[in-house]
Amino acid sequence: MRILLIEDDKKIAGFIEKGLRESGFVVDTCHDGTEGLELGVQGVHDAAVVDIMLPGMDGLQVIERMRKVGVDTPVLILSARQSVDDRIQGLQRGGDDYMIKPFSFSELLARIQALIRRDKKSTQPTVLKVADLEMDLLKHEVVRGIEKIELPAKEYALLELMLRNSGAVLSKTTILEKVYDYNFDPQTNVVDVLVCRLRNKIDKDYDRKLIQTVRGMGYVLRGD
Repeated sequence: MRILLIEDDKKIAGFIEKGLRESGFVVDTCHDGTEGLELGVQGVHDAAVVDIMLPGMDGLQVIERMRKVGVDTPVLILSARQSVDDRIQGLQRGGDDYMIKPFSFSELLARIQALIRRDKKSTQPTVLKVADLEMDLLKHEVVRGIEKIELPAKEYALLELMLRNSGAVLSKTTILEKVYDYNFDPQTNVVDVLVCRLRNKIDKDYDRKLIQTVRGMGYVLRGD
């Protein structure tokens, strides 16, 4: 799952980003409202965490403009403003939840998961499945057959990408962009290493191999 984080305090942003990545999320981070809006209007995120006090454009303006162009990404507002009026204004202008600084990461994570869960109930499935391989997006659990499989964040993100695009060949460039958030040298072997590690977790002990290599093109997850 992909999270948009708009926070100008780089220390706080780094703290949130690290925790979210360790929890299996792909995170797009920016530090000003203008850049945040450019990312937000793309509508590709499962949730957004938006600070109010931002350079360029404040967080409430970012949220309002996202809503005006039809983007319904769930938004958690972060703010040092504690008054009831401030919270009401944030929710009235398009926010879905409001959290006051300072905060604990565990509560932040729980609120993000709750927003996603609420949103997914009416829009997308929360369990992805190919053959006997299942991923529960809300519990962050992967099971093949009756065996639970523990995956580090990058392997989890790669498997989610493959499950969402089962049957489609994913190029190394696509995997780099979707799993790592930024561009690596296309000649790097980081994707091959990551795929190899994932294969060892979900295919090695099973007769039926789900991850296949398409020479010269990339990788595909197939259950047929």
